[in-house]
Amino acid sequence: MTARDEVVAAIGAALGDVLEREITGLTEDTRLFDDLRLDSSKVLELLMLVEMAVDITVDPDDLDIDRLRTVRSFADYVESRQAIGEGVS
Repeated sequence: MTARDEVVAAIGAALGDVLEREITGLTEDTRLFDDLRLDSSKVLELLMLVEMAVDITVDPDDLDIDRLRTVRSFADYVESRQAIGEGVS
C-alpha cells in the first residue's frame, strides 16, 4: 500500500465513522458535499478524525472549500500537510 493509498483509506474510514455507515464505491473522484452530503459539522468531525489517523494538524485558516470538494483534493491537502512535517504535538 502506498502512502497515498493509506491517506485515502484513512479518509474513507473517517467518512464511515462520521456518516455512521459503510462507504462503498469510494474513489478519489467522490465529492464530499454533493455525493456524500457532508455538512459543516460533519466536516469538522472528519477533519479531527483524519488529523488523528495520519498525525497532522489542520489549520482552519489554511483550509478552503476547494480542498474539501473531493476525496482527491482532500487527500492532496493531507499529503501537503504531511510533507511539511506538521505533526501533532
